[in-house]
Amino acid sequence: MNSTFFLFDLDSTLVDTRADLAAAVNLLRRDLGFAPLPVDAVAKCVGHGARAMLETAIPERPCTDAMLEAYRAHYHKHLLDQSRPYPGIPELLQRLRSDGHRLGVVTNKGRPASLAILDGLNLLSFFDAIVGDGDAPALKPDPAPLHFAARQLGRELLPTDWMVGDQDTDLRAGASAGIQTCFCRWGFSGATAPFPATLCADTPGDIGK
Repeated sequence: MNSTFFLFDLDSTLVDTRADLAAAVNLLRRDLGFAPLPVDAVAKCVGHGARAMLETAIPERPCTDAMLEAYRAHYHKHLLDQSRPYPGIPELLQRLRSDGHRLGVVTNKGRPASLAILDGLNLLSFFDAIVGDGDAPALKPDPAPLHFAARQLGRELLPTDWMVGDQDTDLRAGASAGIQTCFCRWGFSGATAPFPATLCADTPGDIGK
């Protein structure tokens, strides 16, 4: 019997990264001569990749490649300052692995930052596939990154597999890929699913039962 694949978003699903993301954005805003934004305002810009985040968080100026690289430099210096797994996430990942399931991360965040966060928070060993910005032909909500992750895990996606996340990009990608979707109510999107989901989870303990 095939084990179930659980594909997880990273930011605001596995790890609360909002403070470190906001710090990096505000360092870039400072460099450009702009006032800082509140943490929650930056969190609302997350989900569609770094460039889209900067386009929303710094509307005063078009996002250039130089701005993107400056943001990434700031972020890599601060990405583990305050970021922590959400309560119950390590236990969830351990339970799913113990039950024989295969786990992957599918994020619109870049691979270097994703690996650094997962490794620094002792989560990397739970996952057999990590797919980030640039690894697949398109970002979520396109299903291409999910299919890419499944192939890394050893087979094509089945309707019994799961995409777990808190953004509409996660839920739309999972639906387009023909798999089950779990909306995480503890993430940046709040308690109401932005797109229909198979399951709305109040806590990590609700997943994979």
